[in-house]
Amino acid sequence: QVQLVESGGGLVQAGGSLRLSCAASGRTFYSYTMGWFRQVPGKEREFVAGINWSGVNTYYKHSVKGRFTISRDNVKNTVYLQMNSLKPEDTAVYHCAATPLEIATMTDEYQYWGQGTQVTVSS
Repeated sequence: QVQLVESGGGLVQAGGSLRLSCAASGRTFYSYTMGWFRQVPGKEREFVAGINWSGVNTYYKHSVKGRFTISRDNVKNTVYLQMNSLKPEDTAVYHCAATPLEIATMTDEYQYWGQGTQVTVSS
């Protein structure tokens, strides 16, 4: 069982930065691939970034590549999403999630989910 709690969201101007954190409980956090997803009202939840258990492999949604960086600290049981050069279209509720799969980009591949943190980017 893994419980996930996101933090770090907020209101930022276009071009600004935010760092999201996702704190995980559970002794087996290190064995899970972690992902960040986002969702806006009326739309499906979409994959943003993923990182495998060791942190060696990372992968991103095309529109955030070069602006967002996912990382993890298996000692602190935390995964991060550094978001730079933010755009109004990045506005969404951001969720972290955990999966036992090595690579996963679909919502139904992830087993555990956090409640989300709101990110709002003003123009």
